[in-house]
Amino acid sequence: MKQLSIDIETRSSIDIGKAGLYRYAQSDDFKILLFAYRFKDDAVQIVDLEQGEKIPDEVVAALKDPETVKHAYNAAFEWYCLNRAGYVTPLEQWRCTMIHGLYCGYTAGLDATGKAIGLPQDKRKLATGKALIRYFCVPCKPTKSNGNRTWNLPRHAPEKWELFKEYCRQDVVTESEILRRLDAFPVPDGEEKLWQMDIRMNAFGVKVDTALIDGALQVNEQSTALLENEARKLTGLENPNSSAQLLNWVHENGVEMENLQKATVSEKLSAELPENVRRALEIRQQLGKTSIKKYVAMDTAKGPDDRVRGLTQYYGANRTGRWAGRLVQMQNLPRNYIKTLDYARKLVKERNYAGIKLLYGNVPDTLSQLIRTAFIPSEGNKFVVADFSAIEARVIAWLAGETWVNEVFATHGKIYEATASQMFHVPIEKIAKGNPEYALRQKGKVATLALGYQGGSNALIAMGALNMGLTEEELPDIVQRWRTANPRIRDLWYAVEEAALAVMQTAQPQAIYNLIFNLESDIVYGQSFLTVQLPSGRKLYYPRPFLKENQFGKMAIHYYTVGQQTRKWEVTSTYGGKMTENIVQAIARDCLAETLRRIDAKGLQVVFHVHDEVIIDAPAGTTVEEICDLMAEPIAWAPGLILKGAGFEGNYYMKD
Repeated sequence: MKQLSIDIETRSSIDIGKAGLYRYAQSDDFKILLFAYRFKDDAVQIVDLEQGEKIPDEVVAALKDPETVKHAYNAAFEWYCLNRAGYVTPLEQWRCTMIHGLYCGYTAGLDATGKAIGLPQDKRKLATGKALIRYFCVPCKPTKSNGNRTWNLPRHAPEKWELFKEYCRQDVVTESEILRRLDAFPVPDGEEKLWQMDIRMNAFGVKVDTALIDGALQVNEQSTALLENEARKLTGLENPNSSAQLLNWVHENGVEMENLQKATVSEKLSAELPENVRRALEIRQQLGKTSIKKYVAMDTAKGPDDRVRGLTQYYGANRTGRWAGRLVQMQNLPRNYIKTLDYARKLVKERNYAGIKLLYGNVPDTLSQLIRTAFIPSEGNKFVVADFSAIEARVIAWLAGETWVNEVFATHGKIYEATASQMFHVPIEKIAKGNPEYALRQKGKVATLALGYQGGSNALIAMGALNMGLTEEELPDIVQRWRTANPRIRDLWYAVEEAALAVMQTAQPQAIYNLIFNLESDIVYGQSFLTVQLPSGRKLYYPRPFLKENQFGKMAIHYYTVGQQTRKWEVTSTYGGKMTENIVQAIARDCLAETLRRIDAKGLQVVFHVHDEVIIDAPAGTTVEEICDLMAEPIAWAPGLILKGAGFEGNYYMKD
């Protein structure tokens, strides 16, 4: 197979950061400016399309030649843009070096990945890129001094243009060098096909209800103006949106508050308050609804055909391989509790602020609850939505061999009641509504959700135990009871940690629980990873691992990753429970991947998926039962794993 590495520079008046790749490339003024390429280890060539040069015939032929593998960093961009510009190049012939890096535990971004992998300076991305992209790829403001032009062209700054060409050329060098260093750690063919499925899904897009979006934006504008006016009259403040001014006013009205953060305001509103302060805080809460920004994101990203494209990022969570949300961030959509969703949607489309206010009271909250419903199926189709039931609890019990939990899922499925029964030695029949023992179900529920990954009292608190009416004093007992009731899951944490430590100490593979722990390295380029091969055959990668004492004085595995808070490439440590969480969530992700493959084989179109839920833009004949049956089918690499799907169908997306 021949290998062709490519990088392009493009221009469009659409903001790619806000609207995404697909909308960016759909713009009428989109064009490719530069095309840099190299065959295997040949010198990089640059084609100046903006100044009339043509891509050589052999390269145009290679773009559609099945014997030539095309490589790029974030290859979805090159593939889609080239096809939009008229260069036919099938997706199955492309490989993405960014995805390869993510698979191996590295970060996203050509520059960041080059640094993390340790490329020498002459192989790294040039730092001048951002300024050059702003100059040549983004419209400029027309002024008298620039002759009222809207685009900067090569003739306006020849030296910058030459530097831009060098920047494009160097990106191919950097991408090729990253690929060379990752070559010893290949992405499985099945994952390459999953990536291609993801790109096709993103390119297909999902339709949005433009009338609902437009209505929501206008109703929100009206609501915001009325609330701000009411707040000014109520408080007498010039700017009641100012936290400092409002907090001072609250203090002057006899109410002590440390701050006006969301949680603090919610807590204060549950207590006795003077009416004027209560109303001021309610207004503050309503004005603070940021979920309305999702309507703006949809409006910005939708194309001329009212479809939003690019909602998911394959391997966006590279510690597990899960997909991540993009643009509208589907992973954190507000839930909907309104019973009359159809009527609420009708009022918003009619821009009937008064009707929404009268029926539902809190206008911003109503708009927030309707965000999901802005996603609608294609003309003549319906949404079929299904998700896995309690998949992490099922996977961890299957992996650990926790027999009684597996039996629960194989029979009645009442895992919270069964867990409470095991913890408190009460017959499960008594844990039913109307009986005093039913109060134990809440403890079984929070324990099941919070304690599977070696967590303690703090994990219960983070899962909302105190809000469920439990006291802090009883939490240690719940932790102990759950661990006693789930000895094999508890053993799994320690076995995972011991296997990982043994690999680091002996450099010999360790096989436990249908997992293979190994130390993989490449002495030529110095790449090293602690890997965990999952039952599916896919591997989890922990880059540049080493042993060192952690903050508790215990020997622990450390590795490099992108810090959640700092967003920088840095060292972190892990332990048995955390690695177990990675493994279980990764297996759950692989179960979703199996379902996506099965749906695709049926010729059905998934338009997006969120966590463990799939949303299908389906013809009328497709049933929920059919999709749930696909989810429950046994998986060859997970014998004995009992899965179950549940779902609904409808004319818009919602939380059933």
